[in-house]
Amino acid sequence: MATQVKVALKRTALNAAHNVAGAKMVEFGGWEMPVEYSGIMQEHLAVRTRAGLFDVSHMGEIELRGRQALSLLQYITSNDASRLKVCQAQYSALMYPSGSVVDDCVVHRLGEDHFFLCLNAANTDKDFDWIVEHNSFDADVRNVSSDYSQLALQGPRAADILAKVTDADLAALKYYWVCRATCCGVEGWLARTGYTGEDGFEFYFPPTESEPVWEKLLAAGKPEGLIPAGLGARNTLRLEAAYPLYGHELDEETTLLEAGLGWICKFDKEVFIGREALLEQKQHGIRKKLVGLEMAGRGIARDAYPVWIDSRVVGRVSSGSYAPYLKKNIGLAYVPPEYAETGREIQVEIRGSRVAARLAPLPFYRRSRA
Repeated sequence: MATQVKVALKRTALNAAHNVAGAKMVEFGGWEMPVEYSGIMQEHLAVRTRAGLFDVSHMGEIELRGRQALSLLQYITSNDASRLKVCQAQYSALMYPSGSVVDDCVVHRLGEDHFFLCLNAANTDKDFDWIVEHNSFDADVRNVSSDYSQLALQGPRAADILAKVTDADLAALKYYWVCRATCCGVEGWLARTGYTGEDGFEFYFPPTESEPVWEKLLAAGKPEGLIPAGLGARNTLRLEAAYPLYGHELDEETTLLEAGLGWICKFDKEVFIGREALLEQKQHGIRKKLVGLEMAGRGIARDAYPVWIDSRVVGRVSSGSYAPYLKKNIGLAYVPPEYAETGREIQVEIRGSRVAARLAPLPFYRRSRA
C-alpha cells in the first residue's frame, strides 16, 4: 500500500502575525492562509462600510521584460496590453487555444518594455511554465513571487487611511493605475485595484518588511474602523460584486465568452492564443452562460449544486453563499443561453430537495461612485 507524502504548506511572511491575532487558518492553493479573524460577517461588513486589510501575499507575480515583452504578452493574453500607458493596469487572461483560460490576471505596465502580472496563487507555477513555453520572443520572463508581499486595503475609507502613511498622491492615482510609492516607510508598488467591489489599494513590497507595514496600516486605520479580513470575506465580497474565481467560474472547460468576459477579448489584435476558437463561438453561439441567482426558498446554493428548469437539470452552481451586505442567499451558475433571461424561475437542488430561486441581474452589488 502506497503511502501518501504530505506536502508542507507555504506560508506568507505574516503567518506568525495571523496566528497571534487568533486567525482561523486553512489550506488554500497550497498555502496556509487566514480564512477569518473576528468572523466572515463582521469582516465583510467592515469592507463594505469602513475598511478591511487582507494579506494576499500568496498571489503570484511574474515579470516580463525586454524588447519584445509586449509582443509576448499580446500573444498569450486576451486583452490588448498595447493600449496601456506606463503605470496603467488592466484585467486580462492567459489563454488556451480552445478559448478557455489558463488563468485570469491583472497586467501592470511598469515601463515601456516592463510588465508585471498578478496571478492566482494556485496557478502561479502553471502560468509561469505556460508563458515560458510560448516565449519565442526576445523577452525575459521571471517568477518574482518570492520578492513580494502583497497587502490589500479595501473599503470606502481605504484612501483616507492610506493617506496617513504614504507619500503617494492618491487623488492622482486613478482606478487601475499603479505608482512607485513609500508606504509605512517602505518603498514598493501601489496599485488602485481590488477584488471586493470597493475602492481599494494593493501594496507590493519586500517580504522582510511585512510585519511593520501590516501593524502600521492597522494602527493608522483603527480610528476609521479598519480590521484585518480573511479569505472568507474576500470570497463573499467578490461574489456580491460578481467577480469570477478561477476553479469556479473560470476553468479549462469554460471560454471567456461563456463566462461573460467578452469585454477582455480584443479581437482587433491579429493574433492571440484562443482568438480563432472565440471568434467561431462568437459567430455560432456559446454552449452555456454565466448567470446570477437569488434563492426564493430557504437554503444556500453551494458550489456544484444542480440547477433545474422545466423538471430537468440544465446546469450547475459555480459559486454560492449568503451575502452579508445584501442579506440574501445568492449564487452564480452556468445554464444554457436559451434559459438565461433575468427573472426566470428556477430550482436549485439542495441535499436532494429542489428549492425555488430566480435568475437575477449581475452584479448583485455595485458601489456608489459618489
